[in-house]
Amino acid sequence: MQEIVKEIRQFVHSRWRLGETHCISHWDRVYSNGQKLITPEVNPLVVSLFAYLHDSCRLNDGDDINHGKRAAEWIDTLRDTYLKTVSDEDLILLKEACRLHTMAHKTRNPTIDACFDADRLDLWRVGIVPDPARLATEKGKAIANKTKY
Repeated sequence: MQEIVKEIRQFVHSRWRLGETHCISHWDRVYSNGQKLITPEVNPLVVSLFAYLHDSCRLNDGDDINHGKRAAEWIDTLRDTYLKTVSDEDLILLKEACRLHTMAHKTRNPTIDACFDADRLDLWRVGIVPDPARLATEKGKAIANKTKY
């Protein structure tokens, strides 16, 4: 699992041409947050890949509501290369998490919801305190409650 994640991280980072808001430091924090949100029902591979793919198809570093949908579509192009060992079921979850992360609050799928929270717990970078009421997982809410001022 770690080798796939490492390769995706390097690949996406090598093609990033936008600003600092949605760059490698953000993705590394989303990855770290995601690891804290792993429970027995959460798929760690999907959460890890989401960290590096969810913002990979942004057109700009600001408002770009369709970037998640584009990322989900782009994942299909990586199927035979970087993601060739990822199961179809995991790819479906990954694509859904990317597609919905800017549009949905909660899906009731533990893996997708962990992806959402991993990203939202890094809202600090844009001056927003993560609101526990707007997080999808109990672990995410607990982390946000601990970091509130």
